[in-house]
Amino acid sequence: MPLSQTPTQFPEDVALRIEQSEARVIKAVFPSITNHHNTLFGGEALAWMDETAFIAATRFCRKTLVTVSSDRIDFNKPIPAGSLAEIIARVIHVGNTSIKVEVNIFVEDMYQDLREHAIRGVFTFVAVDEQRKPTAVWPL
Repeated sequence: MPLSQTPTQFPEDVALRIEQSEARVIKAVFPSITNHHNTLFGGEALAWMDETAFIAATRFCRKTLVTVSSDRIDFNKPIPAGSLAEIIARVIHVGNTSIKVEVNIFVEDMYQDLREHAIRGVFTFVAVDEQRKPTAVWPL
């Protein structure tokens, strides 16, 4: 469940920009990125989530961004080696200098039609100028 505004609470131009900035990445889970339980290493999942969130936030504002926080990350289901992971990132809050992005990872069995929600988290980014000082994310 998103922590912030719903699409109807955004002005029309911002809502459209959010829709167009959604990022989706699909990864194969190979044994080289798993832990001793033969499931995706949590640190690898966090890196994927931060990167995909960064892509969505950058597509939204086209500004230089830095990650300032990752809020609660819920690991709801292990992601086994030999599966596919779809990472979906969507802007959920636009502040003056910051953007919050919700990221969800879904796990898919490679050999059958089975898709389940596995991980959820929220990442916050701040737009910075050439001197690395916070700057407005909107309007462009």
